[in-house]
Amino acid sequence: MKTRRLGKTDLSVTEVSFGAAALGGLYRACPREQAMETLGAAWDAGIRYFDVAPWYGLGLAERRVGDFLRDKPDTEWVLSTKVGRLLRPVPTGTVPDYSYVEPLSFDADYDYSYDGIMRSVEFSYARLGLNRIDIIYVHDIGGYTHGAAKNAVYLRQFLDGGIKALEELKSAGAIKAFGLGVNEVPVCLDVMRNGTIDCILMAGRYTLLDRSAVAELLPLCRRKGTSLVVGGVFNSGILATGAVPGSNFDYLPATDDVLAKVAGMEAIASNYGVPLAAPALQFPLRDPLVSSVLIGTAKASSLQRNMQLFEPPLSETSFPEFDNFTLVAPPLGDEAVRV
Repeated sequence: MKTRRLGKTDLSVTEVSFGAAALGGLYRACPREQAMETLGAAWDAGIRYFDVAPWYGLGLAERRVGDFLRDKPDTEWVLSTKVGRLLRPVPTGTVPDYSYVEPLSFDADYDYSYDGIMRSVEFSYARLGLNRIDIIYVHDIGGYTHGAAKNAVYLRQFLDGGIKALEELKSAGAIKAFGLGVNEVPVCLDVMRNGTIDCILMAGRYTLLDRSAVAELLPLCRRKGTSLVVGGVFNSGILATGAVPGSNFDYLPATDDVLAKVAGMEAIASNYGVPLAAPALQFPLRDPLVSSVLIGTAKASSLQRNMQLFEPPLSETSFPEFDNFTLVAPPLGDEAVRV
């Protein structure tokens, strides 16, 4: 598989990467054997960049990804994990419902401080059982998760200390790159105006449907040499399922406006003889600013099916036809909190 350079670093990642949230039991249980089979399918498909987080299954996904990579040649893979939440043990059966089924018995506390980030990295090493983490993302900072008032506190905590921890880790060679792992544009602009980051794992905001990142974030990334890793390419499912009843956009039932736009996109994809999921997966990689497209699943068969949608590549002339159906999601209020 082709690789692309990440920001101004010496690190290159495969154009398709694997996101491990589902391996932590997101929405449905994922037995260990199934998780290992899915990771094996990703490896067999040529994927060599794997992304995980303490949040995914409250430590479960990190354990599984670490177990899988431990026996692989350590020069062949790239690994990212995240900081911003510290896990603490809780009694069995008392884990809050965070949409993870059969997670480990931990809860999570937000901490974007210098000490919190350093501790989070140490804990991730222990869960992974690996001696290397290549990329660290600051996870879910921003009003999208915290609301404006709380995020002002967390953002100041990060800018006053947390970013220094990441700079020190990179300077010492402990990591090769760092950035943000978020679902929104504003916090990226806030951080980039106050410091330098190598990359952004952006979910759902640079997709065939939602181009929220285009107006301000992409030009700023070009000026600063910051790469994008694009996740959430199906916008919570609707670009995979199409405009069917019950389809979701941005974690919520799709509105009539969104359903109409997706229906228009489906018609264009049908004219090219492909499912809508194919241009959805291929769209971000048209821009050299994008280093990788992140796909996540807990089933080997789903991963193999998605990989087939990258071939053959759609022509450049086909993508502008979708532009009339794109949208910019409205800003979220303080009450709109996502997990």
